[in-house]
Amino acid sequence: MKELMKSNIYDIDETIIIVGSCLKQMQPIGFEKLLEISNNMYELCLEETHINMAITKVGGMLRTGKIKNLIFASVDKSPHCIQLHYIQDELRKMMNLDNIKIQNYVIVNNELIDIDCEIISLSKNLSKLKEYNK
Repeated sequence: MKELMKSNIYDIDETIIIVGSCLKQMQPIGFEKLLEISNNMYELCLEETHINMAITKVGGMLRTGKIKNLIFASVDKSPHCIQLHYIQDELRKMMNLDNIKIQNYVIVNNELIDIDCEIISLSKNLSKLKEYNK
């Protein structure tokens, strides 16, 4: 596994997976399931790196035109790891990602749970979430 922020933006494959750096230790079987999808995996800790720096880095990787599948995976319930999923949300506002398949997973009990991009976007809007709770 490579460190996202220390990797060259051209050292990528068609499918890349960006994971929270604690995922391998916290959900080892779920981590292995991700490796079955692609071994071109990058770790990122958003307790150490500001999300804006990660957005710029991933944007540069996407700009190369090599990436066709972009996957984000994290543990659940972490206020830092949830930001990992916001990267794609912010990039969609900055650039056209129609030709990129983006998937988001949280790993719970070593199972990959697919999270829809709309849910991620909604999670940033607490006032709308309150409406769903009524």
